Amino acid sequence: MTGLSDSFQRPINYLRISVTDRCNLRCVYCMPAEGVDLMAHYDILTYEEIHTVVKAAAEMGVNKVRLTGGEPLVRAGLSDLIRLLAGIDAIDDISLTTNGILLAQHAAELKEAGLHRVNISLDTLKPERFRQITRCGSLENTLEGIEAAMAAGLTPVKINVVVMAGVNDEELADFAAKTVSDGWHVRFIEYMPVNGDESLAGKLVSVSEMRESIESLGKLEPWKVEVGNGPAKYYRLPGAAGTIGFITPITEHFCYRCNRLRLTADGKLRPCLLSEEEIDLKEPLRSGASVLELKNLIEKAIASKPEGHRLAEGRKKNGRPFSQVGG
Repeated sequence: MTGLSDSFQRPINYLRISVTDRCNLRCVYCMPAEGVDLMAHYDILTYEEIHTVVKAAAEMGVNKVRLTGGEPLVRAGLSDLIRLLAGIDAIDDISLTTNGILLAQHAAELKEAGLHRVNISLDTLKPERFRQITRCGSLENTLEGIEAAMAAGLTPVKINVVVMAGVNDEELADFAAKTVSDGWHVRFIEYMPVNGDESLAGKLVSVSEMRESIESLGKLEPWKVEVGNGPAKYYRLPGAAGTIGFITPITEHFCYRCNRLRLTADGKLRPCLLSEEEIDLKEPLRSGASVLELKNLIEKAIASKPEGHRLAEGRKKNGRPFSQVGG
């Protein structure tokens, strides 16, 4: 239990931070092919400003931080930010979500700076399909990033797979088999109908359909994981060193236990990924706001956190693309 709770008595101890809106891929479910209008460099929080926000949040009870993007590794000097955050005593978990394209170049320095673990987005094991889903990039680079993260000790390395009907759903068993052969920790994520490519409408694959496909390899046994603070439910196949997780924002949403806030690259604090409500921190920061004033703004954001999203009822997210709010 932390010192922060919202109006629905959910403890809040987790802050996701988008460090950039830029990305070196154009994944169909995240961004249009032509990209999005990019923020000016001045509009993006500096590392020192992010550190100030995290320090204030940590004094209130936040102890877990995840760095996201866009693609966080396209921002120069990310290890400098990690080093700053690692110096905050109350922060005991610093993680990173990445597409892995640049990870092989940076894994060792990220670990040395204080990063604990990584989640790597990978939606296919087929090179040509990788190019179709990401519209660019190389599967080989991401696979090299996975190996480098494991070698650097950024463990457990979790592989995030967005499952889309008729796109990559026949690869579920292939990914699941990697938990046995290579000890991968794979998390299958239900496709959310927000932003990206309208041609993906109707691509939802439910968790029950996922399980049916995977259990062709053997019976899934429930498994408890000790590292991480996410919404997945975990299982293991017989003889597997790795785990299989399911993240179900649509069919079995987990809003009732959401413990997070999101800080956008341009300094807006969002109480919910799928709500457009935001509390501006950038202007107060740049106007010399005190730590107490920042804490009051954080409390305001927490107080406005909604009970849940309504995607299952057909409501769609508008406004900012995921690349600006960190997914």
